[in-house]
Amino acid sequence: MSLRYALLALLRVGPLSGYDLQKQFSLSVGHVWHAPDSQIYPELRKMETEGLIEGEEQTRGQRGTRRVYHVTDAGQSAYAEWMRSPLDYQRVRDPAHLRAAYLENTTPEAARAFLHGHVSEWQSEREQWEQELRRIDARDNPMLVRRLAVTPEADHERTVAFKRFAYEGLVERANGEIAWARRGLELVDRLDGPPDDGRNSPPSRGDSQA
Repeated sequence: MSLRYALLALLRVGPLSGYDLQKQFSLSVGHVWHAPDSQIYPELRKMETEGLIEGEEQTRGQRGTRRVYHVTDAGQSAYAEWMRSPLDYQRVRDPAHLRAAYLENTTPEAARAFLHGHVSEWQSEREQWEQELRRIDARDNPMLVRRLAVTPEADHERTVAFKRFAYEGLVERANGEIAWARRGLELVDRLDGPPDDGRNSPPSRGDSQA
């Protein structure tokens, strides 16, 4: 259900077509809630059927049209209620930590490869989120620019601060995962001895960082 509230959050800033909404989603909300197009468009249809949004056909070019979505009063109320209600936390499904619990069933080389891959993956995620923090500070994040354009100037600092707070949490999560995987590499060395040479444990991208 969180997908619909993410879509409502975007549409509350202003009307968007399905295509533009998908682009805005991938540039902003998509960093914290992944959803492919195959989920976004069916959800928009459900939301329209339930009266949370309203679609309007608009002329596009000389012959084409596009459907632009607006949030209805019911959608505004549903979004406000969601923001006030306790968060429904989901049980964890974490394939990396699941695999880590059974690394004794594979070779030290495979365990090291898995852990180096985990470091690289989270370094890549951290890089994206740190880039978003820089864009937030520069106020050139596209969705943030749209939000600020319809937000009273007195609330700009509050809007930016909470946006930054969200991404700081993502960076901290990435740092935690990287540190966890590096402890795992130390554990493999302690239990099985260091690798015979460097070929089985290539340094992860950015291993010299953080």
